[in-house]
Amino acid sequence: MDDRLVAKRQNKPAEGAVARKLTRAEEVRTKLADDIIDGKLFPGMPLDETEIAAKYGVSRTPLREAIRDLVAMGLVETRAHRGAIVRRPSPDHIRQMFDVMAELEALCAGLSAVCMVPAERRELQGIHDRLAIVLRENDPSHYHSVNEDFHGAIYAGSHNSYLIELTLATRRRLSPFRRAQFLSSGRLARSYAEHDGILRAILQGNRDSASVLMRAHILTVEDSYEEYAGLKGDAPVASRG
Repeated sequence: MDDRLVAKRQNKPAEGAVARKLTRAEEVRTKLADDIIDGKLFPGMPLDETEIAAKYGVSRTPLREAIRDLVAMGLVETRAHRGAIVRRPSPDHIRQMFDVMAELEALCAGLSAVCMVPAERRELQGIHDRLAIVLRENDPSHYHSVNEDFHGAIYAGSHNSYLIELTLATRRRLSPFRRAQFLSSGRLARSYAEHDGILRAILQGNRDSASVLMRAHILTVEDSYEEYAGLKGDAPVASRG
């Protein structure tokens, strides 16, 4: 569990937490993941470590760490005598991951509505206020970063360490697809409005409403990603119950 979530589990306010700078491996992983999602690196394409290291100005060590992370995300696979090659989960598999993410986050939001202590509620409100500022900047990358803080605060507010572990692991797998959604037209404003409803439900202690709104929010994230990626209508979406 990361330090911010540990602090929240101990009921320590996160206002004093210092934003962590991305490591070189994380920077390269993010850039490669974006290139795969955008189609600049296509399935079956080999990843030449020498070429990529030179392109991003990194050594082999952070590059190999980034590739290991991409393998865990399902965006790269390694084969004997072939090195690392690009792969991309099928649209149906991505939809299945979003279905699981929606249920996990709905559970987190519902538990947060009844478990969050006052300091955690104030912190969540503060992050939402920061998102309002970032929204005016219209900076998708910055919005994604603060958006991760918003969702992370809700995970921590569930006060269930095993649920937090599962949710963070699933979010990591979906991170490139969640980030891409913010490039869809009008998505930042819609995301903020959805967050506003979730926040109100949590602050009011309304477990059912918080769960319903969060589930709908994550499925809307999926829809926005599919719109951006041109996947709408590719395959029928599984029943949403």
